[in-house]
Amino acid sequence: MNAARLAVRPGFVARATQLVQGAPDRRPSIIPSPSQNTSAVPFTHRLSPFSTSASLSCANHKNPGSSASATSQTDSDDSSTDKFTIGLRKNQEWAAQTAREHPDLFPTLATGQQPQILWLGCSDSRCPETSMLGLQPGDVFVHRNIANILHPGDLSSGAVIEYAVQHLRVKHVVVCGHTSCGGVAAAMGNKQLGILDPWLLPLRQVRERNLALLQSLPADEAALKLVELNVREGLNVVTQKSVVLNAIQERGLKVHGVIYDVGSGVLRELDTQDSQDAIRARLVAFKTDA
Repeated sequence: MNAARLAVRPGFVARATQLVQGAPDRRPSIIPSPSQNTSAVPFTHRLSPFSTSASLSCANHKNPGSSASATSQTDSDDSSTDKFTIGLRKNQEWAAQTAREHPDLFPTLATGQQPQILWLGCSDSRCPETSMLGLQPGDVFVHRNIANILHPGDLSSGAVIEYAVQHLRVKHVVVCGHTSCGGVAAAMGNKQLGILDPWLLPLRQVRERNLALLQSLPADEAALKLVELNVREGLNVVTQKSVVLNAIQERGLKVHGVIYDVGSGVLRELDTQDSQDAIRARLVAFKTDA
């Protein structure tokens, strides 16, 4: 299925544009221009613990004897700090501002997508790929999961990769890890985590293969090293897919590994150049013909 060929209902785009352009402008654009000099920003290695337990809270508990006015005040306070409520309100402002700055963007997106980047990252809320790249809706096709782990047999990530590479014909595939990753912290420990255990298994296998190196490093450095090793393992999985190998040979698809520092907002690209022998071996072992 090619999303660019999907039919758009007559009048829909025009009506949507009119609504967006009529929304009030109460703030400047939420996407600032990215800094041109990030060399001075420190690359932090702090590690946050991984937790699977929900916090207990009495914030929503109602005292039967409380007054209606107190309840009303509580509801009002909740609505003023609830991120979903705030997000719905700010969406109107963002849509109006974006439509003014890029009047052709939304009508163009309504007819289909042509992203240049496939982003394979972590589900962590601190890692918003479009924002960190300073790009717009429609620029990045995304798959995210816990600890940006790419299982070779995972149908979800496999379908995303094939669709993006073969049908959307992206120019870049990016595997992104990040500092302070909870999944990495879990794989560095030995606590049972239920359903997360089979998901994190490839990461534990990477840990096993590099155990001597990881044990020789301080805890924070070992965690960052496992983040890097996990990204490289993800790149191996990506470049073992025939659809990716075909695109690399036929149209110059590029594959990248990056690490995002959540403490500074800076991306660091890894050196992922393979030797010619490694490339030839991969082509022989994994490239298939139609």
